[in-house]
Amino acid sequence: NRENTMDVCDAMTIRKSVRAYLDKPVEEEKLNAVLEAARLAPSASNRQEWRFVIVRDKEVRSKVAMAAGQQMFVAQAPVIIAACAETDGHLMSCGEACYPIDVAIALDHITLRAVELGLGTCWIGKFNADEVKKILGIPDEIKVVQLMPLGYPVEPDAVQKKRRAFAEIVKFDRW
Repeated sequence: NRENTMDVCDAMTIRKSVRAYLDKPVEEEKLNAVLEAARLAPSASNRQEWRFVIVRDKEVRSKVAMAAGQQMFVAQAPVIIAACAETDGHLMSCGEACYPIDVAIALDHITLRAVELGLGTCWIGKFNADEVKKILGIPDEIKVVQLMPLGYPVEPDAVQKKRRAFAEIVKFDRW
């Protein structure tokens, strides 16, 4: 059983963007496990600005998918996670805003825990944030950073991902 023997390297190797989901609900324990993985993620100055709206209602999922460029596979997943940030716009000393990076780290924790539990995810950056806010009742001051469908993949087996060669992306000591 993959769930009992997987380590984080296995999860990173087999994780893929899932765009077809089974019509099968995600068990409450598994949903809570992936959300707990997000809660445990690191954040700049431990600000923990991430917030998650969990969308399970079929009609609401369809509306969110329409706001996501009519990507209807998003609604096919039994869960959509709207990853948000309640932020004051704090910048790290390097000049980057904390919240988009911190939300991305939390979502990556979700993706890896999901793989371990036999679930699939897909990063969705194509969406109308104002429309998603309206659909989900998200206050104006909250940032909607990403959408992430979550569910059981139609094709659970991983395919070999194309990745650049190690030497092409890594520089030691200097560029």
